[in-house]
Amino acid sequence: MSHAIKNSRKRRLTPSLVAGAGLSGAFVIMALLSLVWTPFDVTQLSVGSRLLPPGGEHWLGTDHFGRDMFSMILVGARTSIAVALIAVGMGMVIGVPLGLLAAARSGSVLDDIVMRGNDLVFAFPALIIAILITAVFGPGAVNAIIAIGIFNIPVFARLTRGAALSIWQREFIMAARLAGKGRVLISLEHILPNITNMLIVQGTIQFSLGILAEAGLAYVGLGAQPPLPSWGRMLAEAQTMIALAPHVALVPGLAIVFAVLGLNLFGDGLRDLFDPRLRGARA
Repeated sequence: MSHAIKNSRKRRLTPSLVAGAGLSGAFVIMALLSLVWTPFDVTQLSVGSRLLPPGGEHWLGTDHFGRDMFSMILVGARTSIAVALIAVGMGMVIGVPLGLLAAARSGSVLDDIVMRGNDLVFAFPALIIAILITAVFGPGAVNAIIAIGIFNIPVFARLTRGAALSIWQREFIMAARLAGKGRVLISLEHILPNITNMLIVQGTIQFSLGILAEAGLAYVGLGAQPPLPSWGRMLAEAQTMIALAPHVALVPGLAIVFAVLGLNLFGDGLRDLFDPRLRGARA
């Protein structure tokens, strides 16, 4: 029996899950490390050390201001993770209850209002929302969080509603209704626990998209502002110096690629873990 349990655990540890967890964990460690230590001060400018190639004291080289690239990648990881995490959390906290409410009142005027509101938000990409917000309040990390968070609300609302509607037809839900439980109580006690795994997987995917969105907003100057490092702004500042010093663009570009890749692999592994049928189908 013990041998069977060990084999079951091995089957669950898919390559996607292991690789994704490793890459994602590495970036989380980098972000946490930047809170207490960086090799150099990211606000320190050194004209004499401009555009140094990787090696020596500067492991990943320096940028056009002489700032240490490795230190900026560490702090940039903190910025990207914080913005994406808060924005996705905002989308889940607002979107999931809206989806549960719409499913519980399926076919009602309330359901129509929620879904038409979702359609309205979907009509405006995160970049457009960010432009509208920054036009009023100015650019910054907080406004980037609000823009990405607003875009995530209908994503989780739609997913929650669709998953919840299928569960509302189950026999155990009918039994709960016959027992006198209200729609709100059923949604919290029976519906939400049955769709939590799906929400976790989607949250991981949206997290990776949030990092991409933060980098995109920073690239056009709507994200985190100087002196706070951001991977997207590092790319924007490096685009005119790619021929002279390719590392200033490659380093932040690869950081974005591997961070998003790690989260996507992790989400794919979680999907296999939570749904054994997918794992069997792929085998």
